[in-house]
Amino acid sequence: MIKRFSVLYVGQIDLENVGADGTDPDSRRYSNEQLTQTYDNAMGLAKQMDDSGFHCLWMAEHHFQREGYECIPNLTLLGTHLAAHTKNLKFGAAFNIVPMWHPLRLAEDFSLGDILTGGRLIFGVGRGYQAREVETFGSPLIDQDANRELFEEQVEIILKAFNEESFSHHGKHYDIPPDIPYRGYQLKDITLVPRPTHLPVDIWQPMTSGRSIEFIAKKGIKGMTALCGEKVVEQFFTTYRDAAQEAGRSLTLGQDMSLGFGFYIADTEKEAMEKLRPFHDERYKWFAPFGLVRYTDEEGRMWGSPGAPARTPQVEDGVQQKAWLCGPPEHFIETFKELEEKYPGLEDVFLQWPEGMPLSELLSQLEIFSNEIIPAFNGRS
Repeated sequence: MIKRFSVLYVGQIDLENVGADGTDPDSRRYSNEQLTQTYDNAMGLAKQMDDSGFHCLWMAEHHFQREGYECIPNLTLLGTHLAAHTKNLKFGAAFNIVPMWHPLRLAEDFSLGDILTGGRLIFGVGRGYQAREVETFGSPLIDQDANRELFEEQVEIILKAFNEESFSHHGKHYDIPPDIPYRGYQLKDITLVPRPTHLPVDIWQPMTSGRSIEFIAKKGIKGMTALCGEKVVEQFFTTYRDAAQEAGRSLTLGQDMSLGFGFYIADTEKEAMEKLRPFHDERYKWFAPFGLVRYTDEEGRMWGSPGAPARTPQVEDGVQQKAWLCGPPEHFIETFKELEEKYPGLEDVFLQWPEGMPLSELLSQLEIFSNEIIPAFNGRS
């Protein structure tokens, strides 16, 4: 049953002239002062969520975003800062782009943040999808096989660092520790200092393909997916459960999953769709060229595959696919209760802040959500 509601903020500033006919994303340029609005937005959002019954503010790591869409380069640093100004809210990494890090540096930073915040950070890992940032940091992305190979070795190292008092690792990309003398003896192992004090560390990863889902299920990593058509969600959840079963983990369908939606609350579905439209369209102007449209047609074919639609989605598509929720509070409650019946193990749902929606409008939406929707799911443990 659903127990926790969260919000995903990818780090956008307040964008002007949004919508399908608005400013072209690649033409947007902002000053450093404008781009730093992201951190004020994060603070305002965190403070309201902290008092409103939400579980976690998820944020996304990205770099070099002069266009203003995703402007958070360090999730542990920002999460630790926000935790110092709030009381209960958790701060999640959706996701640390691991190929741009040395895995031990990433593990160390999270461990210190875990200690300083009293366990209020949630760890997340991803492979990345934007060549400008991953390749600029010297790691592969265009070569997807090389990217996956590097990422999977890095995750192995992070898991060892978190869970073993001392460890060694010798793989294709890393020799940890190096075979060198140190203070009169030969190094054989190392210890992460500090290690997290809240163990085991919950680790989350986006679900993007069958291969990635099988990897995370076998490693005990939890899966997140957002803005996906209902057939895609069903496929992802089933693949994860079955892969976990093969790895010796018996899960209820939906368990260890988090499901995200775009949204707008209004008196009617039509009103909500029209108010959402410019923000929805702004999102896909930026994200659709990266291949981040995970809808299926009537025959179950993914959009963009042969014979299936290959266009930028409209808000009507998102609502029809049940990736975007539009309507009054009772529609949200009904939808979530239907999800509970279909996925009895599902405990986590999150709302995605639509790109282009001003902070003030989002906060108004979240106030309605916390007052009229969350109470229908309170008292569950």
